[in-house]
Amino acid sequence: LLGQILDHWFESEPLKATLATDAVIGAMASPHTPGSGYVLLHHVMGELEGRRGAWGYVAGGMGALSQAIANAATARGAHIFAEKAVCHVLLGRDGEAQGVALQDGTEVRSKLVLSNASPQITFLELIPQEQLPKDFVQRIQQVDTRSPVTKINVAVDRLPRFLAAPNACDGQPLPHHQCSIHLNCEGTQLLHQAFTEATHGHPSSRPMIELCIPSALDPGLAPPGCHVVSLFTQYTPSVLAGGRSWDEQARNAYADTVFDCIEDYAPGFKASVIGRDILTPPDLERIFGLPSGNIFHGGMSLDQLYFARPAPSYSGYRSPVPGLYLCGSGAHPGGGVMGAAGRNAAQVAIEDFRHL
Repeated sequence: LLGQILDHWFESEPLKATLATDAVIGAMASPHTPGSGYVLLHHVMGELEGRRGAWGYVAGGMGALSQAIANAATARGAHIFAEKAVCHVLLGRDGEAQGVALQDGTEVRSKLVLSNASPQITFLELIPQEQLPKDFVQRIQQVDTRSPVTKINVAVDRLPRFLAAPNACDGQPLPHHQCSIHLNCEGTQLLHQAFTEATHGHPSSRPMIELCIPSALDPGLAPPGCHVVSLFTQYTPSVLAGGRSWDEQARNAYADTVFDCIEDYAPGFKASVIGRDILTPPDLERIFGLPSGNIFHGGMSLDQLYFARPAPSYSGYRSPVPGLYLCGSGAHPGGGVMGAAGRNAAQVAIEDFRHL
């Protein structure tokens, strides 16, 4: 249990609750949920420029990371087809992967296929079900993909001014503006209460908010004097109580709740907002292909990790389809911007390729 780990090392409840957010981030789980301690450790493994457990912003926004990977690939001869949706994986006479078919009818032939899509899309949509073992299909169908996340991107015309740390006279960002700011995290019980509301189909009335201002470190992301604010919030159920969907009214009502909370910490924040983009779990699924909006392609619970990710006997990146590999967040070791699953899958694919 996360609570046991934090109680062992810390006394301050606000500190414990703030650390606890990394144990439930992206997970429909409470700090009191068994196994939540692993998710905390998952978020602090690795290092950044020699600093263990550190995180960083990508200069130019997250898209710049994708572009850097793309540039490295094309420099080695890769061809990238952007905005070209894959319709299905092409299979040979013996059921082996032989390439992919695009929605425009184009067929791209290859000896190996690596899928960065979720296991659900890869195996339930891109492969005919009769080509897969029934127990494997059932396992993929049963993966817990519940997600509590609603992402809100905000454009503001001035830097937020927090009561706890007033801004500088010149309006320049201070150190706390350049960090991850956690709100509604004064106690782990608050997080548990927010989780409980979502389990009953109601968006949290006092949501957990992780607020970042990337433009405080990377001014090129916004016009002079203005900023972009990224809000990672939870808990919001994929389907609301009574089977209601996330219509515009529900979407804006939840965002208003989030903004009211921020206003309590930083008066004047709401007046500074000049635009907002609200992405609920169904939006994250529709736009990015995240199953149920889950940023990890499936819960990081103990029954869905290590040798069981995404399914027992298929945790080594290979799949029941020869020549088809899983290399995204749904593979071991799971989600996060670290590239571990992709690198490991590439190593396995290269080894197999040598024997073709």
